[in-house]
Amino acid sequence: MRKSREEIIDYINGLSGYEGYVQFSHRPIDIERDVFIGSNPKVEEEEGFVLEAHFFNKTDSVTVRQINSEWRVDEHKSVPFDDVQTYHAIDDLKIKMAQVWTAETDENCDNKSVMKLQKVVFVGFWIDEKKGEQDDNSTL
Repeated sequence: MRKSREEIIDYINGLSGYEGYVQFSHRPIDIERDVFIGSNPKVEEEEGFVLEAHFFNKTDSVTVRQINSEWRVDEHKSVPFDDVQTYHAIDDLKIKMAQVWTAETDENCDNKSVMKLQKVVFVGFWIDEKKGEQDDNSTL
């Protein structure tokens, strides 16, 4: 779905039960204002605009991307956890991203069914449950 500048702020602020982060166009990510761990997202209208945002609610992932004068919202329901990778982010945060694959017939593979990457979606922050903090040696 596509949204206007005002609609995207309202959409993000209406996400209940989601955690995630927002990247604005005019400044670096501010961990206090733009990262929402264990809390609903709340952003305010400011000088720049939402360039990109990612949210997750334990089953569904939402990706927001600015394209020209509109914002594209991709909602992916029931994210599979077959292929999840952890990446380092700002201030020692770690984020988890899941690769979503589907079987498709491929003419270059003798018309056999092969797995093809469809998208990569945000599936939360990695926190070491034992320590209550993020840990480099954690595994999924």
